Amino acid sequence: MKRNFLIILFVMMGLGAIAQVQRPISVRSDDQPFTDKAQAYIDSLRLLKDSILVRKVSKVRHEYKFRRDGLRLFMPLTYYDNVAESLFTRDRKENPIHSELMHLYLTRPDLVEGTDRMVQQQQTKLNDIKTPIHHDVTLVEKVAERPIEPVTAPVEIMVTRPNFWTFSGDYSLQFLQNYVSGNWYKGGESNYSALASLVMQANYNNKQKVKWENRLELKYGLQSSRSDSLHSFKSTEDLIRLTSKLGLQATKRWYYTVQFIGNTQFSHSYRSNDPKIYSAFAAPLNLNLSIGMDYSVDWLDHRLKGNFHLAPLAYNMKYTRMLELTNRLGMEDGRHFLHDFGSEFTVDLEWNLMEMLTWKTRLYGYSTYKRTELEWENTFTFRFNRYISSQVFIYPRFDDGVSRDNHYAFWQFKEFGSIGFQYSF
Repeated sequence: MKRNFLIILFVMMGLGAIAQVQRPISVRSDDQPFTDKAQAYIDSLRLLKDSILVRKVSKVRHEYKFRRDGLRLFMPLTYYDNVAESLFTRDRKENPIHSELMHLYLTRPDLVEGTDRMVQQQQTKLNDIKTPIHHDVTLVEKVAERPIEPVTAPVEIMVTRPNFWTFSGDYSLQFLQNYVSGNWYKGGESNYSALASLVMQANYNNKQKVKWENRLELKYGLQSSRSDSLHSFKSTEDLIRLTSKLGLQATKRWYYTVQFIGNTQFSHSYRSNDPKIYSAFAAPLNLNLSIGMDYSVDWLDHRLKGNFHLAPLAYNMKYTRMLELTNRLGMEDGRHFLHDFGSEFTVDLEWNLMEMLTWKTRLYGYSTYKRTELEWENTFTFRFNRYISSQVFIYPRFDDGVSRDNHYAFWQFKEFGSIGFQYSF
């Protein structure tokens, strides 16, 4: 065994010297061919693998170290510090591979390409990381996934023609009954009365420049009393009035306006126990056309609304179909028409005094150089619920174009109170 080991050792030393040479070596013509040398080199490596590197020994560490040191002979020549330490220390151990490497260091230093320290610097050592890497993982709530929205969705678009018209109305039917016995200590008489009212409005506003307002007012009231032996019923309220106003916006609140007002009544009007007719349909008929400006009112947090109409130029026509009423109406005898020019103003306001109490007022004035008309209508409405309400109507009037009364002069006054049905839309 000892003899075989020495033979193998000399073979390894010869092969190691050949493996460390990297530069091409000149070959004489009388040498054996290059292929034979290459084949001999391959056979030597296979023999070394079978006899030494793959041979198993009892100790795994010794086998691994032996293989690692043997591989140095077949790698580029590198200077290893442990080679000199193993050979020149006092506790040295015989290692044929280290001896061969030391022989090469001494005889052929030109073949040494580097040191083991340079090789270690070019490598990444896993054992350099002494402290294990610890990752701090923070748990968060899973965010709800957003629903996938379609790229395109069908949309149906319907273009409608804008409607600039608004319609509204107010209906009311009021009743009043009064009974007095024949022996009542203060006297008086029993009577019944009823009042029907209809107000309809149709307004146009294109939200830009043009505004057209139309209002039709119809009122009719009846009364019966035992003291009147000529008439079973007499009218207490009789009105047909149309107001139309066309405006062109000047500023936010002001409009250039043309206003038309026409009014008459439904039936004949009488006094108690008097057969004389005091007024009738188209007797009189008043038509008023004016040019001026309007101011829109929206005050007290939208609780007070309405408008002011101021017209420095106005035309008024009064007509009567009954010539016997001309003197009473302030017209010339035998003439059906009265034409005059002047100035006019109209104030229409509605004020919600409380949740259930409303005050509507209309102040109308017309003046010429010869006569003046002034009317002030006030209606206080108290709503008990949506359908039941009570009304108080106060109506003072001034007209110096008629005959003067000895007691009231040119003033006229009308008032009534009622309770009944009322509906608005």
